Amino acid sequence: MELSFRNRIALFTATAAAITIGVVFLLVYGVVYQTAYQHLDDDIRQEKEKFVRNLVWQGDSISIRHLQEEEMEGNNQADVNPTFLQLTATDGHFLFRSPNLKDDSMGLNTRHASESSFYNVQMGNRRVRQGQFPILNRRQKTIGYVLIGISREESAIVLHNLRNTLLATFPLLLIALYWATALSAFKGIAPVKQLIKAAGRISEANIDTRLPVPANKDEIHQLALTINELLERIERGVQREKQFTADASHEIRTPLTAIRGILEVLIRKKRTPEQYEEKIGHVIQEVDRLHAMSEQLLAVARMESNTIQVQKNAVALHAFFQSEAQKWQPRLQAKNMTLHLDMPASALVHTDAALLRVMVDNLLDNSLKYGHPGGRITCQWLAEEHCLRISDDGPGIAPENLPHLFERFFRADEARSTQIPGAGLGLSVVKKLADLLHIELSVTNDQGAVFSLRFKAA
Repeated sequence: MELSFRNRIALFTATAAAITIGVVFLLVYGVVYQTAYQHLDDDIRQEKEKFVRNLVWQGDSISIRHLQEEEMEGNNQADVNPTFLQLTATDGHFLFRSPNLKDDSMGLNTRHASESSFYNVQMGNRRVRQGQFPILNRRQKTIGYVLIGISREESAIVLHNLRNTLLATFPLLLIALYWATALSAFKGIAPVKQLIKAAGRISEANIDTRLPVPANKDEIHQLALTINELLERIERGVQREKQFTADASHEIRTPLTAIRGILEVLIRKKRTPEQYEEKIGHVIQEVDRLHAMSEQLLAVARMESNTIQVQKNAVALHAFFQSEAQKWQPRLQAKNMTLHLDMPASALVHTDAALLRVMVDNLLDNSLKYGHPGGRITCQWLAEEHCLRISDDGPGIAPENLPHLFERFFRADEARSTQIPGAGLGLSVVKKLADLLHIELSVTNDQGAVFSLRFKAA
């Protein structure tokens, strides 16, 4: 059976209390038990001292002097707390028995015959506390035993009543404690139930709703604040996804509209082969644009789903950029631009070469788009700062656009033209990969846009 949180708290508290109360009751009973019988044992020792003073032994024989009349008087009466005296030889033969024993006798405890001992016995219908003391001769040989008994009726009654009281009180205390704890838990978790009800009313339609925060700055207060912070992050994520969907739809619609328009123009009337080739070339450009956009969208999706595996190794930057320069040479020549490498052959970074290549490709693509025709792109390694800089000599970036430069689909107003292709995803990919590789990415203006990749020192 599954218990509610309130009942679980009450059950756990009652269980802990049961153990604690049980231990306390056992200690109380033990102390009372020890105190009650310690008092009887002290009385037995006193009786033993008086009795032994009247004993005479020589060799292995024991005799008893005439007891004083007042000493024997207490042993002749069957009072409420009589004292029983018995002197027994080692062979079990009775040397002396007090008159109040009548036909009864006290048994010898052979397990503790060599030492003084105290134990409880039942003598007829009487409950007796008995003490047993060995008598030693000069050679330290046991020649007999003194047995002294005192009624323990009063102690037994007290202990019996105490035991019954504790046993009766124990379950009553647990029941009372359980319900008291359950009531306290009910009051204590009431704010949590309010949070549950408030959270249950939140959906995507009212994601901006927040939970009520209790006035007391306790754990529930902190829980409400934490959940509200989580809702804040979820709301921002939902808004980003909505914006992402809207921007992606807009960006995809643009090349599709262009393709449709070109095809509609082509079917209106017959064209010359040259015209067909020209229009088909435009269609291919738009298809390439769609393909590049889909590849970047897939890259963003993989990064956000944390499915990219990072494999870091030592990367020689000079050889790395030599390979990049050869790959980008056709596009550089098409725009009459040059790629200048300013880094020593010994420059090394510890990172994922494949992911670094994606970052560099996007940054070089950005520099090619916005750099001046006939200008220069510079890739520079700053050894002291452990930083890679990629810069162009274009118009730079407006200060108000710098905070938004790495957002998905963001393109400055002056860049939103068909003359500069792109969907505004490249720099977003660079930023996500930089975060994934723990590279500090920044951008500044210095006679053009300057992107800095600061690597962690090995």
